[in-house]
Amino acid sequence: MSITTPLTTRLVTATAFLALGLAACDSGNDAVTNPASTDAPQTAVSDAVMDTPADDITLTIVSWGGAYTKAQIEGFHKPFIAKTGITIQSDDYDGNIAPIKAQVESGNVVWDAVDVETAEAVRLCDEGLTEPVDHSALPPAPDGTPALKDFLPGTLFECAVPISVWSSVMAFDASKYPENPPATLNDFFDLEAYPGKRGLRKIPKFNLELALMADGVAIADVYEVLSAPAGLDRAFAKLDPIKNDVIWWETGAQPPQLLADGEVVMTSAFNGRIFNAQIAESQPFEIIWDRQIWDLDLWVMPKGGKNKDAVLDFVSFATSTEGLAGQASWIAYGPSRKSALALVDAHAEFPEVDMASHMPTTPERLANGLQNDYEFWADYNDELEQRFNAWLAQ
Repeated sequence: MSITTPLTTRLVTATAFLALGLAACDSGNDAVTNPASTDAPQTAVSDAVMDTPADDITLTIVSWGGAYTKAQIEGFHKPFIAKTGITIQSDDYDGNIAPIKAQVESGNVVWDAVDVETAEAVRLCDEGLTEPVDHSALPPAPDGTPALKDFLPGTLFECAVPISVWSSVMAFDASKYPENPPATLNDFFDLEAYPGKRGLRKIPKFNLELALMADGVAIADVYEVLSAPAGLDRAFAKLDPIKNDVIWWETGAQPPQLLADGEVVMTSAFNGRIFNAQIAESQPFEIIWDRQIWDLDLWVMPKGGKNKDAVLDFVSFATSTEGLAGQASWIAYGPSRKSALALVDAHAEFPEVDMASHMPTTPERLANGLQNDYEFWADYNDELEQRFNAWLAQ
């Protein structure tokens, strides 16, 4: 297999993200990524006040489970239910978007809103499986700043509304390393200095990037290298020596559990899941922020849902300043609005914990991090999954 299409990208680099996204609110969200054409029907999201009776309305909201869904239940679901009287059924999934396609194509859409990663949001929209959104109709910031100027630049997509910035990091149990603990991405691949099982997510995304960076590829060059056959071979070659020592995980709740059970000594993980284990469960885990890979989570609404007005109101509320700040008080994922970033303060249950210091969006962490190239993965995910699965089976 080879990838020959030239890599094009509209990525906002980490440095630009910091300069633009954390700037004062007088700068606008310069462009909506994948903007809907003027001929495409767009959906105006209301200000989260229902105009229709809430009786007998149940929304099925799908997310990633565990500590993340708990943060959404506390930050989004409970306040929304109190405000509207609408019932919410919270379902978990593993990120597989095949059920969305099956529901839309069968005309039996049971998921009203789904929390997805960026590449999946783009892919679903490109395939006509999710509703376009009129972002100008999203609620303004408390000071009146329009939503288009309040969301971080580069985070708005034709059929999706951003929720948070999260990252894939390496984590370890500090109690296992009283001296000379691992500190860099390279240490994860060093089985001689740090023997023991590793944990990695059972998908090619993130693993191939991590392998190239650990093999010496500069952050700025990762996707250019990965887009060439030789670069892809290089990534798998870097993974080969640790392959037999990897326990593969599929859901976000698994990495902290693997660490807690002693099944692995180090693992890739979502930063918020490790944060929750540190704070809520008093686990002696540490995060290696070196060359984190950061991405967005976004709400999408499968096309043809039966509760269109109600789910629009939910998405509107859940991406409002109030809603995003609420979630960020429970889990260490950076909110996608500037006005919500300004409200990030103490943890909801542990007020001694300063949430801002645990976010992946600090200047130092962004400067040494890689932004996931959603276009690369939207284009090449299927064929790279085939190669990755074949490699696993070898």
